[in-house]
Amino acid sequence: MAFELPKLGYAYDALEPTIDARTMEIHYTKHHQAYVTNLNAAIAGTDLEGKSIEEICKTGTDKAAVRNNGGGHYNHTLFWDIMTPGGSKEPVGNVKNAIEAYGGFEKFKEDFANAAKTRFGSGWAWLCKKADGSVAVCSTPNQDNPLMPVADCQGTPVLGLDVWEHAYYLHYQNRRPDYVTAFFDVINWDKVEEKFNK
Repeated sequence: MAFELPKLGYAYDALEPTIDARTMEIHYTKHHQAYVTNLNAAIAGTDLEGKSIEEICKTGTDKAAVRNNGGGHYNHTLFWDIMTPGGSKEPVGNVKNAIEAYGGFEKFKEDFANAAKTRFGSGWAWLCKKADGSVAVCSTPNQDNPLMPVADCQGTPVLGLDVWEHAYYLHYQNRRPDYVTAFFDVINWDKVEEKFNK
């Protein structure tokens, strides 16, 4: 079955002022849709057809079109899902405990923001759950993610921030640090906890 653009859980303007409605609409309907369309074309008739997006990220990234578009689809799906209007102020449950063990919420915020701000060019910042249940903060270039064998950091993403310019440039222009800071206002920590516990 072909991949489809996931339904958004909120309106295009629901995350304002952090993410403006025009950016949200373009990002979702143009950029993410293109990743879905191109991924379906890239896996058609291959042994990756019918696999989950997680399996594709873990095993199918030796082909550039699959790596770029599979990552684009996976990353954006997670990104939309872990945001909510108004956000929630801090982690809960097991992810909170893991972040405390990491060094605390303020250290996590500082490290995550630094990973996002210092990613050269386009890419993502991540909070990942490692195999031992601990968490790590890292960043990846382009549409790579920590599920991919090519990534410098390995783990299951539970929180991700898109730092491609198309994610913020209409509203923030070259002020990526302002966008990164504002992102903390729309994180849905209940959803992050749900992903951490899977």
